[in-house]
Amino acid sequence: MDRQFTKNDCVETDSVPTQNADVKRRVSKRRRRRVLASLLCGCVSTLATVGCGLTQKIPDSPYDTKTSYHDHSALRIEYPQVHECATPSSTAAASANAPNALQDPAKMPAIELTLQDAIQQALRSSPVLRSIGGAVVTSPSAVTTSYDPALAHANPSLGVEAALSAFDAQYSQSLFWEKVDQPRNFSITGGGIGTVFPSFANQTVASYSNEITKRTATGASFALRNVVGYTRTDDPSRASQLYPSAFTGYLEAEYRQPLMKGAGATYNRIAGTSGAIGTYNGVLIARVNEDVALADFEAAVISLIADVEQAYWDLTASYRILEAVVKGREAALQTFQYQQVRLEVGTGRRDEEAQARSQYYQFEAQVQSSLAGTTGLYALEQRLRYLIGMPASDGALLKPTTSPVDAKVVFDWESALGQALARRVEIRRQKFNVKRREMELTAARLNRRPQADFVGQYRWRGLGDHLIGDGDGISPNDNLVHSITDGDYQEWSAGVEFTAPIGLRAASSAVAHAKLNLQRERALLSETELRISHDLADAGRTIELTYQLVETNYNRYLADLRQVDVLRRRYRDGTDNINFLLQAQRQVVTSEVEFYQSISNYNVAIRDFHRQKGSLLAYAEVNLAEGAWCPGAERDAYELGRFLEPRCQPEKVSVPCPVTSGPFDPSATQPTVGTVSSNDWQMIDEGISSPGDVNIATELPAPSESLDASAAEKP
Repeated sequence: MDRQFTKNDCVETDSVPTQNADVKRRVSKRRRRRVLASLLCGCVSTLATVGCGLTQKIPDSPYDTKTSYHDHSALRIEYPQVHECATPSSTAAASANAPNALQDPAKMPAIELTLQDAIQQALRSSPVLRSIGGAVVTSPSAVTTSYDPALAHANPSLGVEAALSAFDAQYSQSLFWEKVDQPRNFSITGGGIGTVFPSFANQTVASYSNEITKRTATGASFALRNVVGYTRTDDPSRASQLYPSAFTGYLEAEYRQPLMKGAGATYNRIAGTSGAIGTYNGVLIARVNEDVALADFEAAVISLIADVEQAYWDLTASYRILEAVVKGREAALQTFQYQQVRLEVGTGRRDEEAQARSQYYQFEAQVQSSLAGTTGLYALEQRLRYLIGMPASDGALLKPTTSPVDAKVVFDWESALGQALARRVEIRRQKFNVKRREMELTAARLNRRPQADFVGQYRWRGLGDHLIGDGDGISPNDNLVHSITDGDYQEWSAGVEFTAPIGLRAASSAVAHAKLNLQRERALLSETELRISHDLADAGRTIELTYQLVETNYNRYLADLRQVDVLRRRYRDGTDNINFLLQAQRQVVTSEVEFYQSISNYNVAIRDFHRQKGSLLAYAEVNLAEGAWCPGAERDAYELGRFLEPRCQPEKVSVPCPVTSGPFDPSATQPTVGTVSSNDWQMIDEGISSPGDVNIATELPAPSESLDASAAEKP
C-alpha cells in the first residue's frame, strides 16, 4: 500500500523503507532549490547596488561607434505629396505681382466695382468664407466653409443619416468548419456500451447561420434566422446513429418589444438605439445638430458680408483721404515756393521759409502714409482684394463706384427691437440648443425606468441525411429543407425579461445632468437676448452720432476753407504772420479727412444696425437656399408623394411634437421701418474728383464753387 498523508496524522503501510528514501530525496531537492534561489537573489541585489558601473567597463563593439541610419531619418522633416488641382484661389495666389507701395494711383488702370458686385464675388469666389483676420493660416480648423452644413448632415456618427441607419435592417451570416479528434474518459469494455460511449471522438462538424434583424421606431425588434449544423461521425458511436453524416437546423422568428425602458417612438427618436444612459444620438438630436450647423454657416456668411462692406467703405474713404492730404501738400508747396521767392527778393524771413518747408515735408510724409501705410490706400485695396478672391496686386486698382449714403436714416426702435429678438441668427442657434436640451431631458426621464422586454420566439426544426436534393423518398427526414418546411417539429417560447438596477442611480444622475444643461442653455438664451438689445441700442446711438458728425465736420470743413482764404490774403498783404496760415492749412486738411471718415463711419453704422437687428442679408440682397436636388431624389419624392393623401380628420391624428415651428427665411425683406430723410443739399461728389482720379504729382484744383454755394444756403 501507499502512504496516505493527511493534515494531522500519517498512516504508514508496509513499504516504509522505500517511502522514507523518497521523502529524503524530495527534501534534498528542496534544499538545493533554496540555496540556488538565495544565490540568484544575491547576484541581482549586487548588480542593483553597483548600478551601471560594470556595464561602463565593457569595451564598445565595432558597431557601437557607427552612426545609425535611423539617427538621421526617424525625425527628419519631410514635405507631403498631395494631388494638386487648380482653383480660383490658388490661381490668384500664384499670379500676384509685386505689391504697390508709392506708385501714383492716377497712372494705374482702375477696375470699377460696386458694393453689390463685391459681395457677390466674395461669396462665389471660394467655398471658404474669408475674414479680415486671416485665421485660415493660424487655425484652419476654425474656419467656416460652404461644406460645413453638408459635413454635419453626412457625419457618420452624429448626422441624420447616421441616426436613421440604426433602424436599417441588418443581415449577418457565418460559416465554420471544425475537426474533432480527442480521447474520452469512457471504458471500451462492457459489450455494446462502447458504441454509445466510445473511448475517443472523431467527427467533422460544420455550422452555418444567417440572420436578418430590423428595429422599429417604437423600440421593437424583429429577427428571422436560419441555423444549419452538419456532423459527420467517424468513431464507434457511428453504429448507434440513424445517419452517419446528418444535417440539423431550424428556422426561427423572434419578436422583442420593450415595455418600459426603451419603449416608444419619442424615446427612440431622441436617444437612438444605443440604450446607454446619458447618450443621445437619435434622429431628432441629429436634426438639431444639422440646424445648428446651418445657423453657424449663416453667421459666417453675415460676418463675411459685414467684412466686405467694411473694407469697401474703408477703401472709399482712403481715396478721399488721400485726395485731401494731396491738396494739403500742394497748398503747403505753394506757400513754401512763395516764401522762397520772397526770400530771394529780400522781403522774406528765413524762419518763415523754414516753417513752410517743414510743413511741406510733413504733408509729404502724410501722403506717403496714405498710400503705403497700414491704413493706406494700397493696404485697404489689398484687403478688399483678399475678401473677394483677387490677387494681392495685378497692376490695376479697385475703384469703388457705389456712392455712400449721406441722408439721414431713421429706424423705428420698437420694430427693430422686435426683429432683432426674433431674427438674429445667434438667438435661433441658441433656441435650437435649448430645444436639444429639452429633448435630452425627456429622454433622460424616460430612461429612468427598469428594463422589461417581452420576447417571443417560434421555430421550425428539422433533421436530414442531405441538406437539399432528392433522396430515396422513403426514409423519413430525407433532407433538412423538406424536414423543416413540412412543419413536423415546431417550437415556441414567450416570456418577459426584467432588469432593474437597484436605486436607478445612474439614470437619476442623467436626469439631474439634463436639467442643469437645460437651465444653463435657457440662461444663455436670456443673456443673449439682453446682450443683443444692448448692441442694438449701441448701433442706434452710433447712427445718430455719426450722422451728426457728418454735418458737423462738413460745416467745419467749410469754415476752415474760409479761414484759409482770409489768412492767405492777410499773409500776402503782410498783416499776419505765416504761422496762422500754416495752422489753417493743417486744420482744413484735418477737417476734410474727418469729414470723409465720418461719411464712411456713418455707412458702417447703418450696416451695423442691420446686422444687429438681423436684416443684413436682406439689406445686402443675399439669399440663402438649399442646393438643387439630384434628379433621382426628385423622382423618388414624386413617386412617394403620389401615395400620400391628406387625412380627413387631421386633428384626431396623434403625432410627435415638432422640433421647429416651420420654415424661416433669414433673407426675407422686412416691412419698411422708419423714414429716410434727404437733404436739399449734397455734401459729397460736388466739385470733388472721384476716387481713382487723384494725381499725387500735380497740383489739385481748389474746392469748387458749389461747396461755397451750398454753404451759403446752409446756415
